[in-house]
Amino acid sequence: MATLKNHILVPVDFSEQSQIALSQSFNLARLTKADLTLINVIDESFQMPFFSAKEDKTMEKKIQKALDKVAEEASHEVGIKVNTLVVKGKVYEEVQKAAKKLKCSFVVMGTNGSVGLKKFIGSNALRVIREAPCPVITIKGKKHRPGCKNIVLPLDLTKETKEKVSKAIEIANLFGSTINLVSVLTTDDEFIVNKLKRQMHQVHEFIVEHNIPCTIEFLHGSEVPEEIVGYSKKIKADLIMIMTQEELTWTDIMFISSSAQQIINESEIPVLSVRPKEKKDTTASVFQY
Repeated sequence: MATLKNHILVPVDFSEQSQIALSQSFNLARLTKADLTLINVIDESFQMPFFSAKEDKTMEKKIQKALDKVAEEASHEVGIKVNTLVVKGKVYEEVQKAAKKLKCSFVVMGTNGSVGLKKFIGSNALRVIREAPCPVITIKGKKHRPGCKNIVLPLDLTKETKEKVSKAIEIANLFGSTINLVSVLTTDDEFIVNKLKRQMHQVHEFIVEHNIPCTIEFLHGSEVPEEIVGYSKKIKADLIMIMTQEELTWTDIMFISSSAQQIINESEIPVLSVRPKEKKDTTASVFQY
């Protein structure tokens, strides 16, 4: 079984977008010396009830053969091991199970998104992001540059943690990237603005100490997701990193904030969603390095 930090899972449904996501996983796999596993989930809820067991088996074999062909071509192109997995069930559940079993460091998946946030909320991509045990990179756009020159890292006073900054440093080290810190000022309150600026400079110093080029940008506006996506387009970013989940104090349910959903839904730039680990001390400063 693969170990942590050397396995990447790529859901493949043979759509154009899943093929784009697969191609985007190649450099990451090379640089992390990871094996790739391509997973295709046969959604039983969409299977025709009048199919016989024999017909079901025939369809499964055809899918396995097609997936093996994709894997063979990918392995030849990238020069790394590419595994395949065909399973039955709900897409988000099976992807989450496979990621956990393989101890994946990343899930890379294509998504077409949708017009309107409510439609996107019900997608498999969102459920995978919410429940996967590792960071998830969603690929919506059709055209992407090779490599990862610019990473956008949005920060605010409540949701950002050392874990997210450390992940950004890890990715930047792999690709030789510049980390672009950005914060959207939605208030003129001097106390809040100064606190945010101090925090931004603290994170900047922490990143620079790790020999990573880093910039700081403050934006003004009321629509945080739109400002972040717009800024990312402006600097021709290759990746946006967000912390997508927050832990409710009264239950174990994990959810994704509406701002994170909107960024994932609207961005043509790949988005890396980091799931925060359980906090042992919720009173501690979010930027205690």
